[in-house]
Amino acid sequence: MYKRKKNEIPRIDIAMEELEKVLERALQAPLDPEGYAKLKASLETLGYLIALVENKDTTIHRLRQILFGSSTEKTSQVLPSRDAASPAGNPSVNPEAPPEQGSGEKSKGHGRNGAEAYSGAEKRQVPHESLKPGDHCPHCQKGKVYDQAQPGVLVRVVGQAALKATVYELEKLRCNLCGDVFTAKAPEGVGPEKYDETSASMIALLKYGSGLPFHRLERLQGNLGIPLPAATQWEIVKEIKGVLKPAYEELIRQAAQGEVVHNDDTTMKILAMMPARGPSEECWEEKSERTGIFTSGIVSTREGRKIALFFTGRKHAGENLAEVLSQRASELGPPIQMCDALSRNPPKEFQVILANCIAHGRRKFVEVAENFPEECRYVLKQLGKVYKNDAFAREQGMSPEERLRFHQVESGPRMKELETWFQEQFAERKVEPNSGLGEAILYMQKYWD
Repeated sequence: MYKRKKNEIPRIDIAMEELEKVLERALQAPLDPEGYAKLKASLETLGYLIALVENKDTTIHRLRQILFGSSTEKTSQVLPSRDAASPAGNPSVNPEAPPEQGSGEKSKGHGRNGAEAYSGAEKRQVPHESLKPGDHCPHCQKGKVYDQAQPGVLVRVVGQAALKATVYELEKLRCNLCGDVFTAKAPEGVGPEKYDETSASMIALLKYGSGLPFHRLERLQGNLGIPLPAATQWEIVKEIKGVLKPAYEELIRQAAQGEVVHNDDTTMKILAMMPARGPSEECWEEKSERTGIFTSGIVSTREGRKIALFFTGRKHAGENLAEVLSQRASELGPPIQMCDALSRNPPKEFQVILANCIAHGRRKFVEVAENFPEECRYVLKQLGKVYKNDAFAREQGMSPEERLRFHQVESGPRMKELETWFQEQFAERKVEPNSGLGEAILYMQKYWD
């Protein structure tokens, strides 16, 4: 499923000439739907920009990121190299610290996939065209040839439509005397339905598992000569809802038993759930209640397996997580919950071990790195060592307990140094608390424990 970032706004390209024409038409007659949509999008964008500019926390750099997106948050891309950067002479950063080893190593490719990686491929045995086990060797004419344990392997990949169709032409015979018609029976295994259960599964996987919209699949299938209208796709997926419900409910039950759960919200637009706009009393009554629509993503990890759940409605992530945890076995202890620091993410009815996301704290320094390059370099490098330790622990296949002990030994001192550095910035008046850097430090300190 495609997940829109919280601060991302829909992108519509409208030239000023088009807007001027829309305004001219508005003077002569009511706007047509297309003109209304353009004007509405422009006004919403203007209102959004005004709200951002009025927010004291919005920097020009942050505004650019919100509007045009950020390609990467890697330290090497966020900050210039020490050779390219001019010396800042900032006393808050140790000038005698050894330079960090650059990450200029060429990233390793994934390499070619061996034949064993194609577990879903059809396998065909190909006998030798002229020899069989026990035959005389055609070269020396003395020995005999025998099977080898490892056959030669060829992998060939061909393209085909996501959904393949077969047209069965059933022979029909008609009696020239009585007129009765006799039609051949369909081959064994051909069901009565035009779209079988595998087609429904494939459509659902492409739409909800890979984020391929119905209309794009319709175009793809049409171009390949196997039409599949978007409306038909929806009807096919809708019909299997009842069949999938028991599995869906079981996934929720199993997710409730997870050792670690992650959750977050993103806004969602569903026209049927959006209140009508207007000064009517009904509209004002609706506005008195919660009118926002959200999709909550919950990922639960249990015994090394992950279960991803999505809930769309007016409830926030914490409320949806509470409903999931209501099915948690009573003998289990509280799970570890990983989320950002928003108050609406933790469940209020159930106890959890809250672990705020360090990536959100790191992003605060990324956003102000342009104004405080040396200070942010120190913070990002320290956190980079923690990320490197975590990557190593995963590569080694450490258990959660081993990973925790490894971080306590290797990452604990790094985080302690960072905590001390944060305290020194304010204690020694090196950083103004109301500055961008000060607010980034305060955010980390607030959720440090």
